Amino acid sequence: MASLSFVLRARARRLRSALAPRRLWAARWRIFFGALAVVAAPLLLVGILALFTPLPEELREPAAPSLRVHARNGKLLREVRADDGARARPLPLASFPPHVRDAVLAAEDRRFYAHLGVDLGAVCRAALSNVTHRRVVSGASTITMQLARTVRPHRRSLWGKVTETALALRIEASLSKDRILEEYLNRVIYGPNLRGYAAASEAYLGTAPESLSLAGAALIAGLPRGPSLYAVTKRPDLAKRRRDRILVRMAEAGMIDEGAKERGIAEPIVANVDKPAFGAPHFTRALVSGKIAGVQPALAEAMRDKTALSEIHTTIDPELQRTAETAVTATLATLAPKHVTAASVVVLENATGDVLAWVGSPDFYSTAALGQNDGVLALRQPGSSLKPFVYAEAMSRLGFTGATLLPDVEIHIPLPGGGDYVPHDYDGKERGPVRLRDALGNSLNIPAVYTIQQVGTATVLARLHAFGFASLVEDAEHYGPALALGDGEVTLLELAAAYATLARGGVKKPVRVATRLVRADVPTELEAPAAEGRVLDERIAAMITDILSDKSARMSAFGDQNVLELEVPVAAKTGTSKGYRDNVAVGYTREVTVAVWVGNFDGSPMRDVSGITGAGPIFREVMEAAARSRPAPTRARSLSIGDDAARLGLARTSICALSGEIPTSACPHRIYEWLPEGDADHAPPCAIHHRVRLDMRNGLRAGPGCTREVTTERVFERWRQPYTEWARRTNRALAPEASSTACPTDDDTAELDGALGDGSGDPSVRDPLAPRIVYPFDGARFVIDPERPAELQLLEIRVEPEGTTVEVRVDDTIVSKTRTWPLAPGTHTITARNGSHASSPIRITVR
Repeated sequence: MASLSFVLRARARRLRSALAPRRLWAARWRIFFGALAVVAAPLLLVGILALFTPLPEELREPAAPSLRVHARNGKLLREVRADDGARARPLPLASFPPHVRDAVLAAEDRRFYAHLGVDLGAVCRAALSNVTHRRVVSGASTITMQLARTVRPHRRSLWGKVTETALALRIEASLSKDRILEEYLNRVIYGPNLRGYAAASEAYLGTAPESLSLAGAALIAGLPRGPSLYAVTKRPDLAKRRRDRILVRMAEAGMIDEGAKERGIAEPIVANVDKPAFGAPHFTRALVSGKIAGVQPALAEAMRDKTALSEIHTTIDPELQRTAETAVTATLATLAPKHVTAASVVVLENATGDVLAWVGSPDFYSTAALGQNDGVLALRQPGSSLKPFVYAEAMSRLGFTGATLLPDVEIHIPLPGGGDYVPHDYDGKERGPVRLRDALGNSLNIPAVYTIQQVGTATVLARLHAFGFASLVEDAEHYGPALALGDGEVTLLELAAAYATLARGGVKKPVRVATRLVRADVPTELEAPAAEGRVLDERIAAMITDILSDKSARMSAFGDQNVLELEVPVAAKTGTSKGYRDNVAVGYTREVTVAVWVGNFDGSPMRDVSGITGAGPIFREVMEAAARSRPAPTRARSLSIGDDAARLGLARTSICALSGEIPTSACPHRIYEWLPEGDADHAPPCAIHHRVRLDMRNGLRAGPGCTREVTTERVFERWRQPYTEWARRTNRALAPEASSTACPTDDDTAELDGALGDGSGDPSVRDPLAPRIVYPFDGARFVIDPERPAELQLLEIRVEPEGTTVEVRVDDTIVSKTRTWPLAPGTHTITARNGSHASSPIRITVR
């Protein structure tokens, strides 16, 4: 029994020995196929996912850049972040030097050009290292996988890693290796709000990738592993250790030699404290937002689609911009006690229309002063700065010249809704008759209102529209004659552009704000816009410019050596709105135009600050700085008509200083004025100055009966309406009315020259009961507006004293009781009669 058991056990042992190798191999095959399944299943899954994973749309288009706005000299004014909030400057791979690309490969993926998006060797090494150290000490993400994770971020999970790997395989199958590396360099995050290698290079080291040293290239290449951990400005020691490791790897891979490695390691880190540029903040904001793109058609077209738009090179002169900002800050510091908190400046180059400087407020970041308001684009009343355009229209339509005599006495202008509009000069004085040159030079209000009444508010408004004042959107009736004094709202940019048109002799040209665009690395030059056409006759523009640049013309109001007296010839005008809420100073040389506004953004009034004391000092400093930047021969060119007279058809003509007419021997003072050639040949002689023979014994008029021994001749003035009251009140040199009893004249009402000493030849002087026509004035001119119904164009005739017994006639036709007469072309005579008492005739011209 025992032996049988022994035999069975022996046979069993032999059987097991025979089967052991087979079982071992079976076990081994089971382990192999199991391991293969463990590896193949994820790979199969990843492969299947990759087949059905589309290439992200982001990679079909270039990486979106941030928008960089440059000054005319290339200086960065502002960088506007891309839609994702990052600063980015995508570059083609060729723009990254070899040592930059090598540093990136050494830092992130040395086998980049050998694998297919997933480096299996690196995966195995990373797994072994992580198991050995029982923590994650090494990753296996390739550059392609990092790019996949950048364009399609995911949560840290196994499934996230699977989808990332699948997308990496899709990217490798769709794009070339160079394209993948380029996308990586332009899309991976290198720091807070820094997308791409170039943005990090400029932010941390202040230089473009093509200018980086080897050490700098390695420093930036190490950032994606931990943008905050290796931040150059916060943790320079860790950043240096990371950089040095990359340099060692580059040497180990044969990318650099030992000497280059050692020099790189020895190079100190000099970080750039990058403060985002924000020069000319109001200008760049208006440009990027599209608010001013419309002023330049080519730019407007480009701004409709900002895709891949990376650079705008503007017309801003950074030096002049800085001068303007400094002038604003310094002047407002002195004006603070007068409740002045804001000012704005815009400078244009006349020839091109380029905006050279743009200051919207003294401090863009001041909340208290409403600093983000832009005074260049804000609607403000321009005050007297519109007067040149009123007089230009009168010169164009009515033939006015600098010699035209205008009333600076109290006038009453009927308003459509009832009542009168009574303008006053800034100082409350009345100067009687003034020539247009002096009226404009001294910024007198009454002559300007009288002129706009003569030429018509509608026609002046049309002229302002032609000059580019698009903000004047109401009709003429809304503004009324006060439009001559700036009773309407315009922008400072419109005002500057209109004065630049005067500087160009009446040729309007669009404003230009940009000279070049870069889109998808393709530059596009923006030529200076072509002129829009002539909006004012060159001769009239020259006459206006001559007046605005005439120092003597403004001396009586502003004195000698005022802020408008510059070291260069300049045509300038100031303006102050009602209640001291706004004041402006605007003017031009041959080359540039400067416009300045001073006030408060909340609309509160300043305390007795005019255009001369407020905007004037800023205007002076900015204009002189702008002029100094020009060649000496051009900045010294005079603005007076001078040598251009013959070409313009103007002649320097002697006129009576008081009447503006051709002088007679009785005129005591003569001056020169530019008049159209030939005008002097048929112009009337001075009608104000005349000689009267007096009896020296009593100072009365001497008749033929007085001998020469007892008589003398003196020059007197004779005045017609509306100057008679002013002449009496101001004690003008009026001839006596009575004649000497020793030698009476043939007619007590006559004078040697055929007019009364008060000049009117006016029966009202002799007859106190005669009515007096107070409006219109003698010699007034009116223009029929062809666009308005004729029945609405009525002239209201005003007579004193008022009463139903007074009969008014125009050309012997009785006017209705409403005292309104429909305008008709021609020269007309208006008279008023109360019984046997008649007024002096008033003559008007209607065109």
